[in-house]
This record gives sequence, C-alpha cells and structure tokens, in this order.
Amino acid sequence: MTIGLLKESGDENRVALLPESVKNLIALKVTIWVESKAGEKAFASDADYESAGAKICNRAETLQADLILGIQLPADSEIDSLGENKVLICLFQPLSNKALVDTFLQKGITAFSMDNVPRTTRAQAMDVLSSMATVSGYKAVLLAASHSPRFFPMFMTAAGSIIPSKVLVLGAGVAGLQAIATARRLGAVVEAFDVRAAAEEEVKSLGAKFVKVEGAQDDKGAGGYAVEQTEEYKAKQQALIQEHAKKSNIIICTAQIPGRKAPVLITKDTVTNMAPGSVIVDLAASTGGNCELTENNQVCLKEGVSIIGDSNLPSSMPMDASKMYGKNMVNFLKLIIGPEGELNLNWEDDIVLNTCVTHQGLVQSSRVKSILYPPETA
Repeated sequence: MTIGLLKESGDENRVALLPESVKNLIALKVTIWVESKAGEKAFASDADYESAGAKICNRAETLQADLILGIQLPADSEIDSLGENKVLICLFQPLSNKALVDTFLQKGITAFSMDNVPRTTRAQAMDVLSSMATVSGYKAVLLAASHSPRFFPMFMTAAGSIIPSKVLVLGAGVAGLQAIATARRLGAVVEAFDVRAAAEEEVKSLGAKFVKVEGAQDDKGAGGYAVEQTEEYKAKQQALIQEHAKKSNIIICTAQIPGRKAPVLITKDTVTNMAPGSVIVDLAASTGGNCELTENNQVCLKEGVSIIGDSNLPSSMPMDASKMYGKNMVNFLKLIIGPEGELNLNWEDDIVLNTCVTHQGLVQSSRVKSILYPPETA
C-alpha cells in the first residue's frame, strides 16, 4: 500500500508526519510518498524524508497514493478528483460539515477524521484533539502574557511590590488544564470554570481555584465532552462568570461542544466591566467564540480589552505539534495496516469503526450517524 503525505496550504505550518514517523511506518512494509516541501514549515527537509525512506513527489503524484494523509482537507477540486475506494485521513470536523460527508458518501471515499477518535483510555495514544489542545493551552497563556501590560508573577522590588496577575480559564479540558499549569508556572493566581463536575479535582490538583455553578447537567454518555445546559443554568453561569471576570486580568476561553456553536460565556457587558488592559484569548473563535466580541483570526481592542481569536495555535508551534500529531497518526495507522503492509479495516475495533466517517457509501461512526443522520430523517 502507498501512503501519500500532503503539504498543507495557507497559514498551516504543521505536517501530518515528520521523518521520524515516516521511518516507523516504513517498518510496517508500506511505501511513503511525500509531496515536495511538505515539511518545510515544520523544519523538515525533503532530504530528511528521503533519508527516512520516503519518495519525494509532486502534488498530483502524491494524490494518486492509496491512502492520503494530511491535517487540513485537500482542495474541493482535489476531493472531486479522488477515485472510489480512496482512503483519506485528516481533520475535517464531520459533525459541522454534513455537505462534505455527503460528498464522501456519494463518491465512495473511505474518510477518517482524526478529531473523531473516541475519547477512551485505549485511544489516548491516537487522540489528536488532546495533543493539539495541549499545544493550544500552553501557547494561549504565552500569547496572553505577551499582550498583557502586567507581569504574571508577584515581584518584590526596590520600586515596590507588583501583585500577580489573576487568570480565569473557561473550560477545564486538556487545553484548559494546560493553560492552568502554564499560568501557574508563570506565577499567576488562577481560577477555572467547567460544567463537568469531574473537572473540579483536576483543576484543584494544579493549584487553581474551581469556580462552581450548581445545577450543571453532566452527561455520562458524552464521552468526556461538555454538553448543552439548561437556560436556568446558563443564567446562573453567566452571573458568576461575570463576577469573576471583572476581577481577572487574563481570560483563556477553551469551552466547546462538538458539532455545536461554542457557548457564549463572556458577553459585551462582561468585557465592559473588565479592567482596562485585560486580555482575552479565545480558542473557540472558529466555532463562534466564547466571547461575544471575538473576531476569528483577529486581535482586536474592545472596551480597553485585547481580544485574541485564534483556534489554530498549534500551527504556531509546528515542530512539536507535528511531532505529536505524527505519533498519534502512526499509532492509528497501526490499527488499519495489515502484516504485509496492506489496508486492513477491522470493523470489530471500536476505534477504527468510530473514527471512520464514511466507507463504501455508508456512514460508519455511530456518533456521526446519530447526529447527522438520525433515524427519523433516514
């Protein structure tokens, strides 16, 4: 089987496989074709890939591989040109992209979305979302620090004492926990909020205070994801968050619900009541933002507060982000590559089944099927 590694377009600096990961895959008896300069922005040269055993190709040749790897989707015209039974693995958020899923179904493409990997213990080594969230949480705090007019730690100087910055983290998933840990290392006083009760212990273990809103709906069947809350809960949540936001110098927003618009946690009124010079970093910008005033891919000053909307911070750390993504990818590919390097799709494996969005004109993932194609509309 041939595996084609595509070069990412636009502002995406990562690559799905670094040369070290290519070497691990070649040991599985597959052939790797790498698009020329695919790893350039992640500081991996064509010569590095060739040394690892890959063949350097142009884009058209790479797209002829049996299995195509990437981070972002290929262009629409390239997807249209893919033949039946082609295998595509990347990140494409199927729950919010039904038209694309329909296209894959019509064309008979086997499409795996790495953001659909189950959040289970066994799948942790393949969990791209967690890996990239680790990068995002870390970089969000550094970005906030660089835009803040204040120090993060407390200083005792001859010019007087500097009090530490107060940081509020909204959402205590992987990105939020990494943001808490990073802000604490920099010396800030940190508070965190999450609707999931299980997050409280994790937040406290990192030395932060947990902001608790009573009455949260915690769906045990949601696989560790946040779920939609009642209007009564949202009202209590909004009041408490505004109270804490007014006292914060930095807010890191990470709260998202798969397949849904991001919940608005910071309103315009909240921003108005924050201290001038405060900073909000909104990692949910691409799905609407947790802050009402967020503009995706923009840094704007509103009511004296800097609001940074950036959902693709992993691209700003392409070396380590690509390394983590590549390791996740290799671990997943080991599940679908047979002993002689052939494609082997074992539908008895829950990770393979639920990461696969479409195969031979059928939806495989039970999660995608239940949300995009519920029985009443079938």
